[in-house]
Amino acid sequence: MQEVLTALAEQQAELTSLLDTAGPHRWAEPSACAGWSVADVVLHLAQTNEMATGSAHGDLPAVLARLTEGLAAASDIDDGAALMVAKERGAPPEQIRRRWARSCTDLHAALAERAPADRLTWVVGDMAARTLATTRLAETWIHTGDVAAGLGVTVAPTDRLWHIARLAWRTLPYAFGRAERPAPGPVAFELAAPSGTRWSFGEPSSATTIRGAAHELCLVASRRVAPGATSLVGDGPQAAEVLALVRTWA
Repeated sequence: MQEVLTALAEQQAELTSLLDTAGPHRWAEPSACAGWSVADVVLHLAQTNEMATGSAHGDLPAVLARLTEGLAAASDIDDGAALMVAKERGAPPEQIRRRWARSCTDLHAALAERAPADRLTWVVGDMAARTLATTRLAETWIHTGDVAAGLGVTVAPTDRLWHIARLAWRTLPYAFGRAERPAPGPVAFELAAPSGTRWSFGEPSSATTIRGAAHELCLVASRRVAPGATSLVGDGPQAAEVLALVRTWA
């Protein structure tokens, strides 16, 4: 648990550094997250951190009630996130910055109190505390890239992506189920880490294997890059389907 919490804290710190270097005058610029400014992205991350903290404390319904008060019913999870951002859009950057920082501190403290296997309620059901922490890492990494692109900054991938790649592999049954597809057969990932080491997930004998750069796999799983725009290659009967459906968020 501590390993993923450390990675999460490092990812949050990377985003904070980007924001502080850019300055509040650039928070109104569009991010790479369609329709959202830099400020919107940070607000969304603060809101979802607060939700995850509520989950770790067993108080998610109350947090959701506060964040969605006065809003129309959402059609799906993504619509709900957009509605929550729209409700609080326009707050001064420094106010959002303080809220973001507080949400990071609170989330780390809340998750540190939980055992890795503790079951926590989340927006798609319940999951292990370690998995919730990893989804927060994945979402923070995704949106760090969105902010960096909006600011015209290049952020180098790090080996923190191991946790995200593992999440993408472990949650393939969920990704297929969300697309109303039967769970896939055995799938393996053979990935090159940013540091140059090799990461393997799944059995070498798996019917389907995805190979390539770990950061590209994570970008595909975050729907920021199409599989065909990467150097990823797949062997086996479900390779194309895996690359089309893999995801790291609810």
